[in-house]
Amino acid sequence: MAANKAAVIFNGLAALLIGCVAEAQTTPEHNFANTAVVSQPDGWRFVATPYIFLPLRTEGQATVADTTVDVDLNLKKTLELLNTAFSVRLEAWKGRFGLVSDLYYVHLNLNEGTTVAPPRNPQLDINIDIDVNVDVHQGWIAAFGVYRVLQGHFNESDRRYFWDIGAGVRWNRLRQEVKARVGIDIGRMPEVQNRLGGRKSWWEPTIGTRVGFALNDCLTLGARTEIGGFGAGGDDLQWNVLAGLDWRAWKTTSLRLGYQYYSIDYSGRLSDGRFAYDITEHGPYLAVTWRW
Repeated sequence: MAANKAAVIFNGLAALLIGCVAEAQTTPEHNFANTAVVSQPDGWRFVATPYIFLPLRTEGQATVADTTVDVDLNLKKTLELLNTAFSVRLEAWKGRFGLVSDLYYVHLNLNEGTTVAPPRNPQLDINIDIDVNVDVHQGWIAAFGVYRVLQGHFNESDRRYFWDIGAGVRWNRLRQEVKARVGIDIGRMPEVQNRLGGRKSWWEPTIGTRVGFALNDCLTLGARTEIGGFGAGGDDLQWNVLAGLDWRAWKTTSLRLGYQYYSIDYSGRLSDGRFAYDITEHGPYLAVTWRW
């Protein structure tokens, strides 16, 4: 049954793609020039793109209370630790000028517990409960002013291209906490608890650029990069590179598939010591875009 459903979905997507290419060949007046991203009508155009970033590999180091641990997660482990994720990119354009906002939030949580007997006399009927909870929250809100510096056709064909540049600011929020609890089942003996780490927030300047090339009415190759930090608030450098394909399967809706590389190198201090997050991630990028 699952295989049949997958085949139906695959055949439906294939039919949409073939129809898109056929329409591109027979109705050039409805080409990529009429999309909200490239065309330049007098009124405002809006674009909303909720997206998912699936890191196949997450590597680096995390530091809490002067203690640094190596991080090396594959996609399966990341999904096991994932508690909440939300991300969306919003755009508003008028002529060659645009406003772009990017919102991102992810929450990872690791909770490990065990029960051990007293190491010096394991025959005693006493158990020691140990629980360790690692909580990581990362999020940002970015706002850019964007200008379309270049747009046109290749060799007077219907294949359009564009190039955008932008600059703005990004507000970041990073939280890393390690909570440990030790309890001994002897009467009313209290638990021993400790919490290390905390949270940091900072503003940083960010610059970016984006390019695109229309293969036909509904297929567009694109790439973008954004670079921020530059030492502001303790963030030495935060950047990402994304390249992929936009498939305009319906009149106002596109499906996007790409591959993204992301890196952050942040370092600061809290009351209990050094607080740092030096991580790189890479993996598929999946999105749906609505235009109006």
